Amino acid sequence: MIDYEFPLNEKVRTLLRLEDLFARMTHYTGLDHEMDHHAALTTLFEILEVSCRADLKSELLQELERQKRNLSALHNNPAISEDALDAILAKIDKASADILAMPGKTGQHLRENEWLMGIKQRTYMPGGTCEFDLPSYHYWQKQGADSRREYLQIWLAPFLPLRTGLEIILRLLRESGKVLRFTAHQGAFQQMQGGRVAQMLRVSLSSDLACIPEVGANKYAINIRFIAADYAAKTTLFEQDTPFELTFCCLPS
Repeated sequence: MIDYEFPLNEKVRTLLRLEDLFARMTHYTGLDHEMDHHAALTTLFEILEVSCRADLKSELLQELERQKRNLSALHNNPAISEDALDAILAKIDKASADILAMPGKTGQHLRENEWLMGIKQRTYMPGGTCEFDLPSYHYWQKQGADSRREYLQIWLAPFLPLRTGLEIILRLLRESGKVLRFTAHQGAFQQMQGGRVAQMLRVSLSSDLACIPEVGANKYAINIRFIAADYAAKTTLFEQDTPFELTFCCLPS
């Protein structure tokens, strides 16, 4: 099965983007080649751009507090493991405390580093980080992999409280949904919402099906079209019955 997640508001869209960037950063930092660490550094610059929204920290803190209240109400519920509940509540408390302890504006430690900002500026130019453009960066790339990795981890560390917080929220969001099974007749599907609003939709379908879902949703209806996976031709509808799973994900308010 291939899962496709479609955020339905800007907050979830930002969290999913950051989740993807943190995963990419971890992957490239763990490798050893200088080109991998170049990819890690450019990813770090993307994390900086996405996370510098002024309201991101406050939105994370508010959502963590909201979910803490909802989960705390589940104490003494015989269907809920007290140990598991206490563990997630402890993680929320720790994540909230770490975000509150973040000093100043997110990513300010990078913005104050003239060397890094010089590299960041050149990354916008195709081929702009060649050795003749940035000899000091070329020197850094020629240091040992462990040395480069240590720097990357130091530069990333101030962002990690955000990562922990968003991982908790996205985990709860993903676990909030119930999986429903449908078939899109001749590649098209519509369902009336009746005023129900989700924060994220997940569409899952067999990897054997050579098609890709396109989703449009509002409080009135969900529309899904399955597009043929043809990378050379024009966009065309996948005109055959397509079984898929649909999950409505919405955190309790």
